[in-house]
Amino acid sequence: MTLPIEIMSEDNYYYNSLISCSYYFIKYTVMPFKRRNHGRNKHGRGHVKRVRCASTGKAIPKDKAIKRFIVRNIVDASSLRDIREASAYQDYALPKLYIKMYYCVEAAVHQRIVRGRSKEERKIRKAPERAFGRR
Repeated sequence: MTLPIEIMSEDNYYYNSLISCSYYFIKYTVMPFKRRNHGRNKHGRGHVKRVRCASTGKAIPKDKAIKRFIVRNIVDASSLRDIREASAYQDYALPKLYIKMYYCVEAAVHQRIVRGRSKEERKIRKAPERAFGRR
């Protein structure tokens, strides 16, 4: 779009106001965003330490990482039965293995730890229902 010659002169009031309006529009235009927290959980902290992804080894900010806490037995079920049979103690509980795993977004999506959600589903902030009940 071209402006008429009389408006384009720099001493014209309309030209100056047009320039200032376009500067205001460019300076204060809000960019669209996909997530309310921009994929972070930082909120007021300037810098967050990095952790290593359990899958790829990539260094990612701790607040951006997908965190999963894994609790499992040290030995598998078949070995557990053999140990119980050979044990001198009747009710000996073997210790469990507690691991906190950090995943980068790419690895978590690839391994289906998390899934991509639609625009409407991303607005739901409530945690999904657990498949198993707490004891």
